[in-house]
Amino acid sequence: MLRTIEEIPVGLLYSRSGPYAHMGAEMVNGALLAIEEINAGDFGFRLVPVAIDPGGDVERYEAACAEMVNRHRITHIVGCYTSASRKQVLPQLSRSNALLWHPARYEGFEACEHIVYVGAAPNQHVVPLARHMIETIGSEVFCVGSNYIWTWETNRVLREIVEAAGGSILGERVIALGDTDIAHLVDAIVEKRPPVVFNTLVGETSYAFFRAWDEARRRHRLDIPMLSCSLSEPELKLIGPDASTGHITSSVYFDSVDREENRSFVERYRRSFGADRSPFSDAEASYVCVMLLGRAISRAGRPAVSSVLDAAYRDRFEAPHGPVWLDPTNNHCYLTPRIATSRSDFSFDVFWQAEAPVRPDPFLARLDLGTIATPAMLNVHRSPRTPYLRVVK
Repeated sequence: MLRTIEEIPVGLLYSRSGPYAHMGAEMVNGALLAIEEINAGDFGFRLVPVAIDPGGDVERYEAACAEMVNRHRITHIVGCYTSASRKQVLPQLSRSNALLWHPARYEGFEACEHIVYVGAAPNQHVVPLARHMIETIGSEVFCVGSNYIWTWETNRVLREIVEAAGGSILGERVIALGDTDIAHLVDAIVEKRPPVVFNTLVGETSYAFFRAWDEARRRHRLDIPMLSCSLSEPELKLIGPDASTGHITSSVYFDSVDREENRSFVERYRRSFGADRSPFSDAEASYVCVMLLGRAISRAGRPAVSSVLDAAYRDRFEAPHGPVWLDPTNNHCYLTPRIATSRSDFSFDVFWQAEAPVRPDPFLARLDLGTIATPAMLNVHRSPRTPYLRVVK
């Protein structure tokens, strides 16, 4: 059993510098808030954060993970924002029997016994957004994204859904991570004038793109919806009020979610880190990662990985965005998908959410492409831009 004052080290593996430093900083804040709350509770142990900043350099993640498990004897690590960084630490996790609590939404098609996936799986963010696009905007889409696995796999899923609905990908452009020379992306969209754009750009590349696109759409008088599965509150501020307004985003969490648990979470978050700070989906998920971990250690009576996992499978946590629990068949979480539109005050209006938490389906094994169709194929009458899915009142 745990001693009364036992200290348990927890790794925080986030890039607080580099191309997505702002996101990493907010994710660290979410984890630290949960650590503070666990330590303030009657759990009989203290979580001690050990943070390493790889600086957004993918090649440094494996060494950082090795330092955590070998030097600091850490068995539970919270972090990794990109899929590229997550895949870098997988070998080290396997060799040392450590567990990564992964908060970021991702492209799916992975299930590892050494990872707890607390971020959204593709059926919890990509599929709802694709359905919304097809049923309210159109099934012909232009894709822009960063040249790595998130874009490759997400675009592949989108392509399958769009083609099943009788639509097509009108164009696909990718750019290196961190590259801000994005004029050619904007020019390609202006030339094609697609009904909708699907954006999987990340970090500084994405911010530069949104600003350049805003100038181009005004100059050419274009009204083309911009869809994303990653645009978040802190990024809206970095982009600026004009260029960041009116974009559609799919996520399980927005800081405007109308729940008492979330209002309390946002208040505590800002009290701890500043009134101008904005928790976003992966920061909330970082908070949930640590809360699930702390509760599981308490339930198990020790931090051993196998015992903690067994305890986590039996837990159900009322997270800020809604109830969360683990599916023991794939180590992913039941989560509640939402779709929202960005506002000029750097927040989101949620206009649709699932009726209940959705079972994770990382391999999309339960996705029936035969049920996806355009409004015309469904033979229903709906006005443009009117969500077919349930609208939040």
